[in-house]
Amino acid sequence: MAAFRSGGAAMGVLLHLLPSSTPQLADLRCHPDTPCPVVRSLQARVSLLNDGILAFDFTLVGDLDQLVIPTQGTPVFTDGLWKHSCFEAFLAWEGTQAYRELNFSPSTAWAAYAFERYREGGSSDLCRDPHIVVDVQRGRLELHAITQLDGTEPVGPLCLGLSAVLEHKDGGFSYWALQHPPGCPDFHHPFAFTLRVDAPRFRD
Repeated sequence: MAAFRSGGAAMGVLLHLLPSSTPQLADLRCHPDTPCPVVRSLQARVSLLNDGILAFDFTLVGDLDQLVIPTQGTPVFTDGLWKHSCFEAFLAWEGTQAYRELNFSPSTAWAAYAFERYREGGSSDLCRDPHIVVDVQRGRLELHAITQLDGTEPVGPLCLGLSAVLEHKDGGFSYWALQHPPGCPDFHHPFAFTLRVDAPRFRD
């Protein structure tokens, strides 16, 4: 059963019509200190579309009955999504310290924050307003989201970190990322920004 963010139908049109760069597909790895044997795989994909549009896809395969999956609801900006199961994307422009954090919940709630440098800033970025589609089947959850860069940000390739927080029904959590820095889970660490996407193109 699919849940569409307001305007979600338009997202399918965008993804069908706009040419994209070669999608970047990668497996997310569970942090060694937070094992989660009920998950068989967790993959993430990012594509750059025309006019500075980024498309994110997350696919979770496993025993979803053992996880706490937020109930689908109103697609509004919500702080603290990382306290429950959610998917995340971190965007940094190559050669800069500034970055953005995007949170996408299976509930279709979302959040976005702007940082000046590592964990400094964190102001709400309300203009992102992503479109989110969630599809939950037995043993499989897919979340698709698109967001548009506004064209006023630095011009150049993007370095991305893709990650997820999974809440377990036994009260625990597991933390997933493309790459984990030494120590505790830390999605903000530059070490985790391992995907590179060509510079966005905007219409004149």
